[in-house]
Amino acid sequence: MLCHLCDAGSLGIGKYASQYDAPELAWIENGFGKKFMPFSFETFRQYYVPVCSILALSAITLFVISCNTHTRLKSTDLLETESSGRVKGYSDSHEIEKRIRDEYMRWKGTQHSLGGTDHGGIDCSAFVRAVYSNVFNIQLPRTTEEQVKEGTSINRDELQAGDLVFFKPPDFPRHVGIFLSGKEFVHASKSKGVIISQIDSYYWGKYYWTGRRFFSE
Repeated sequence: MLCHLCDAGSLGIGKYASQYDAPELAWIENGFGKKFMPFSFETFRQYYVPVCSILALSAITLFVISCNTHTRLKSTDLLETESSGRVKGYSDSHEIEKRIRDEYMRWKGTQHSLGGTDHGGIDCSAFVRAVYSNVFNIQLPRTTEEQVKEGTSINRDELQAGDLVFFKPPDFPRHVGIFLSGKEFVHASKSKGVIISQIDSYYWGKYYWTGRRFFSE
């Protein structure tokens, strides 16, 4: 008994089926001039299974591409900038802090190395540059001398998560970190490597210099 599951000719797959040298895949023509494929186990195994596999693989591929596109859009939602150099569209300080803390866990304990830029050793300006690039897709200058000129100046009592905080310690010309909340900031310490410290501690409080903001509502 024959049954036509689909109009194979209208789908343009007759050419595909003809590559199989099997009598079960011969086309049957009905009274209306339409050609259909007879159904049998051999037909199902040699034709329908490969076609379904191709369709399933295509669907999976499209799904993966869609997910990757969504992720890229989410990670680059800070690209719109103002003339001041600040980044628009990211006013949720809690989300900013969460992203920074997540990135910190990837760097935690990395030793300080003057001129270093990776997990083998990194200095303070390279660390904040890496965090801003990896988390917010913002490209900061390489040195503290240039970084302190970017963004908008912020008073110490107005600091929010993501603001850069600068210091002038006696044993180093400049130092920079990223403010979190609760008076904490993350930085590449010369003596302890990448670490979270208290901005109002005796040492850092004494040598605090200025803050710069790169986010705006």
